[in-house]
Amino acid sequence: MSRQILFIHGAGHKDQSLGSGKLISYLQKQLGSDYEVLAPDMPDPEHPTYQTWGGQIEQELGKLDTDALLVGHSLGGSMLLKYLAQGTYQRPIAGLFLVAVPYWEKQGWQLEYAVPDDFASRLPPIRHIFLYHSRSDENVPFSSLRRYQEKLPQATIRVLDGKEHSFTEGLPLLAQDIKQSSSRV
Repeated sequence: MSRQILFIHGAGHKDQSLGSGKLISYLQKQLGSDYEVLAPDMPDPEHPTYQTWGGQIEQELGKLDTDALLVGHSLGGSMLLKYLAQGTYQRPIAGLFLVAVPYWEKQGWQLEYAVPDDFASRLPPIRHIFLYHSRSDENVPFSSLRRYQEKLPQATIRVLDGKEHSFTEGLPLLAQDIKQSSSRV
């Protein structure tokens, strides 16, 4: 039986040239038949709201086996983390992999996407947490990684050289970490 991975894509349609679709395809190819990468289309991706995305995330999590592997890319990672911090999902998570995720400040329009200050204490049991970010990401400032690192000191940090955000050519470390962390379950 294959391991399930729920991948929550970033804002915009995942199949756009800089959308999450190429990273999703890369993972499917690299992980092979031992894994099933589930990458649902999120509602109204050009105008994402936490209310609609949170509801979709809840539905998708309800379909998963226990000890799920979760990947969030960019805004999708923000939405996934905020949902998990609500405290309603309490099933153990084998791995949480956050790629180029913005850390939203609690002001103005960003408030909708911001996690609570104490979000880390509200998360369900998560065996492995990985954070990936390019030093010169042109879409999400590198300081976002540092903010998450402060709040999630148990996370494994993967600082990547370059300015990649969408990882259209793939992210080998992500595939490697998924394989290694799921083999340690």
